[in-house]
Amino acid sequence: MTALDRRAFLTGLAGGACAATVAAGAAAVGAAVAAPALAADLPTPRPDAVGMLYDTTRCVGCKACVTECAKVNGLEPETGRSGGLWQMPEDLSARTKNVIKLGKDEATGKTSFVKRQCMHCLDPACATGCPFHALTKGEKGIVSWDGSRCIGCRYCEVVCPFNVPKFEWDRFNPKIVKCELCFHLLAEGGQPGCTRVCPTEAVVFGRREDLLAEAKERIRAAPHTYHEDRVYGERDAGGTQVLYLSHVPFETLGLPLVGETPVPKVAAHVHGLVAKFMVLPAAAYVLMLRFVRRHWKEHDEEARRLELEQGLKEQL
Repeated sequence: MTALDRRAFLTGLAGGACAATVAAGAAAVGAAVAAPALAADLPTPRPDAVGMLYDTTRCVGCKACVTECAKVNGLEPETGRSGGLWQMPEDLSARTKNVIKLGKDEATGKTSFVKRQCMHCLDPACATGCPFHALTKGEKGIVSWDGSRCIGCRYCEVVCPFNVPKFEWDRFNPKIVKCELCFHLLAEGGQPGCTRVCPTEAVVFGRREDLLAEAKERIRAAPHTYHEDRVYGERDAGGTQVLYLSHVPFETLGLPLVGETPVPKVAAHVHGLVAKFMVLPAAAYVLMLRFVRRHWKEHDEEARRLELEQGLKEQL
């Protein structure tokens, strides 16, 4: 077996093992995502969990919440789209923790404003994905960021199903920017800036269980007002502390249909299945390497024997 033949053989062998692993991983992901969440799998909210309830039927798109959020959090206003005249953030960013956007239901033509910010998941993927625990779920269930632990890996950006955390690319000492429910105002007995200035109470602050009860009562009292008999965030992604009511489909608002299983549980299940399916190709790879090494050894011994015999013949 020549060096080229050996290389081709090993390349093909490794490729086959990798292909088997990838196929197993893909099957594992599909099975994990498709599997419905059992009640026992859903995380339990903290007794002191707080949050927000946003109702699209009450929002007039005034963006007072956007301005107040920037003010109380010391964020530089995004005025680029207006030529520096007024604040016009296009989406969540390193300078915007809270934004009002407009969604349109193509099927019916209905439009709706939607408020977007961190969802404060009951089992947050960002906190689980952070290798140094720079993001943690603490008092009142608020997911907050600790700059002294952050290494800037941005895994939190990758794993968040709601695309919330943002990285300060233009700073020498960058931060991860996201809504933290104005915890500094809560510590003083107040409430988040966005909820305290909303003129129509389209977004309200309170204990999660009280907000959930309020949302269900609104649906019961006016069932035809809302698109469906469901509170987004009650069980989505395992449950969130920011809840939504809407007169249009939730996906129209940019809220992903992520199922009920928390992302960290999906990831753990997938990792376990991939590791399980990797055992067979890994074992086959080791056995084949042992076979190849033995074959090479026999080949080399035979080559040395022939070389010795040829040398003896030449001497005679």
